[in-house]
Amino acid sequence: MCRSVDVKQAVLAKNDGLAASLRSELARQGVTMVSLLSSPGSGKTELLGRVLARARERDIPVAALTADLATENDARRLARSGAPVKQLLTDGLCHLETQQVRGHLEGWLPRDTALLFVENVGNLVCPASYDLGETLRVVLMAVTEGEDKPLKYPTAFGSAHLVVVTKTDLAEAVDFDESAFRRHVEQVNPGVEIVRSCARDGDGVNVLLDRVLAVRHGASSHRPPLSLQPHTHAAS
Repeated sequence: MCRSVDVKQAVLAKNDGLAASLRSELARQGVTMVSLLSSPGSGKTELLGRVLARARERDIPVAALTADLATENDARRLARSGAPVKQLLTDGLCHLETQQVRGHLEGWLPRDTALLFVENVGNLVCPASYDLGETLRVVLMAVTEGEDKPLKYPTAFGSAHLVVVTKTDLAEAVDFDESAFRRHVEQVNPGVEIVRSCARDGDGVNVLLDRVLAVRHGASSHRPPLSLQPHTHAAS
């Protein structure tokens, strides 16, 4: 048991060092990286596609790296936005690590990129422990998943700089208790902003994009209690 814990800590420590290095490199290049975490079925791919399209409409150089265990379906969906998109296949691994992200960015990321979104594997357990070198971590949850999700996955929600609740058009149909959800988020991550979104009608797309841009241009981001990184922001 102790050996297993030691190995895990060594893996995380190595990843943390690579993440710090990648964060510094991206900052020098003027790139703000945003990682997206959620369970499967949260609607984060659809929402991300809307954000990419909106960024393009506003002439913001944006790109996306999307991860999954198999298929390039998500990359094809995101590419409809017109933004540069690359699929990262994990071959069964349930989370991304910094070395994978770095390897896929080398020689691919356009030089003028201002915003880079990284869509992690649909999983709120393993990905929560891995710093990817991101500037902001956004955790998403659909109203269909239940108000107690933040309490069940405190590491994911407790390390978020921003929380997004998705599929709000279904809230009434599934009897979603938003007040309870907000209390649970506050319990694990006091003071974090919660953005309501519905990819179907575009609700929340501008808000999410504006929050990312604000941090890119120097605004202080929320300090989560379980932050995996120092408080930093990318160059404007």
